[in-house]
Amino acid sequence: MSNDKQFVKEITPQGEDFSRWYIDVIKKADLMSYSPVRGCIVFKPDGYEIWENIQRELDSKFKETGHRNAYFPLFIPESFFQKEKEHVEGFNPELPWVTEAGGEKLEERLAIRPTSETMIGHMYSEWINSYRDLPLLINQWANVVRWEKRTLPFLRTTEFLWQEGHTAHEDEQDARRETMQMLDVYRQFAEDFLAIPVIVGQKTPSEKFAGAIDTFSIEAMMKDGKAVQAGTSHYLGTNFAVAFDIKFLDRENQHQFAHTTSWGVSTRLIGALIMVHGDDRGLVLPPKVAPTQVIMIPIGPPKTREQVIGRVDELYAELKKAGVRVKVDDRADQSPGWKFNEYEMRGVPIRVELGPRDMENGQVVLVSRVSGEKKIVQQANFVEEIQNLLAEIHQQMYDKAKQFRDEHYIAVDSIDEFKTFLETKRGFALAGWCGSNACEEQVKQETGATSRNIPFTPSETKSTCLVCGDTAKHTVVFGRSY
Repeated sequence: MSNDKQFVKEITPQGEDFSRWYIDVIKKADLMSYSPVRGCIVFKPDGYEIWENIQRELDSKFKETGHRNAYFPLFIPESFFQKEKEHVEGFNPELPWVTEAGGEKLEERLAIRPTSETMIGHMYSEWINSYRDLPLLINQWANVVRWEKRTLPFLRTTEFLWQEGHTAHEDEQDARRETMQMLDVYRQFAEDFLAIPVIVGQKTPSEKFAGAIDTFSIEAMMKDGKAVQAGTSHYLGTNFAVAFDIKFLDRENQHQFAHTTSWGVSTRLIGALIMVHGDDRGLVLPPKVAPTQVIMIPIGPPKTREQVIGRVDELYAELKKAGVRVKVDDRADQSPGWKFNEYEMRGVPIRVELGPRDMENGQVVLVSRVSGEKKIVQQANFVEEIQNLLAEIHQQMYDKAKQFRDEHYIAVDSIDEFKTFLETKRGFALAGWCGSNACEEQVKQETGATSRNIPFTPSETKSTCLVCGDTAKHTVVFGRSY
């Protein structure tokens, strides 16, 4: 028992060492294990269930917007990458290659996919012949591999899980509409499902996806002030269509190149969830994504145990029927106090306590993971009270995360002002940028921060570049990132 009590308390405080806190939490909450392969992790059931809930929600949104799922090969011929020069240059350092199979050297090296534009472009060239075949709206749920030099579980791993949408359109207007539609799907999902406020905008040219005309992103702030790129959507123009000969006969019977897009999110969302919402007690999971939304814990002496558990089981059945993800912990070999700490650390949104006195009064005790407040409710209204509290917790989590971001998001006029901010506080800076690569690179070299995006709705518009002082072409969000 003593070891168990120590287990649930052994989390490094965020203020002491945020990186150590993160590793402590994901290990002690039993989300993952390290694999024998460098940079790869094993998703344990609770960690994978979070991904399943993300996947389920997004998949329904994709299908509502007309997309269908398909699956493309993991191995991509080297010649495919040579067809789009900017794309291969962008991914070359991260590509793992298969050079031998079945005891024989391959005639052509095969890349393990870092992303599927090249493979899908090849297939689209075979599938698309006429404007009647367009738009072609396909999504893929898959794993990808990028040989990262520095890894961090969930946020940056050698192999990770994701979805990648790939679409082809008759013209630029339709392709750009698709690009922005999917960016907004990601924004809504982050805010309404994960309770993560995001900054929506366009990437600068140096930060855009390799081979894209324009890249757009949603950026989230972690509790250490760093950014996580929580989703991207790319307008690829005809770059990949020209490279892979994706042509079609238009309505005037003329050959045209298709305009394509791609967009995706990955399991780094799990890392973002943890870093945005977690606290010194461990995980804090938004109700909509939590594997377990409610944990029910019967309490009281042994002589009343059977009666209490019987009523807990009845209330459990009511919640299950209402679609709530609920579990009961009626183990007799652990104290209620140990269980309270354990499920707090695992981030379960609501704890339900039921004891003999509650039975007599026809009530139950609800405890919120976010506020820690206890609420006594009548058993007759149990399901409704749970549903209302789950919605309340989501809103509290979103508001709390947004307040933190707003308190760590300032406007600056100079690079020196930005450096002082990073030294004394942490977070994002809104600043003017003249558009030159040299000024953007100087910010990176002197501060370790990169441009996150050019926000669509900045809190204010800056008129001069933070580096050179010339007229600003854009108002940009800068920040250090994962």
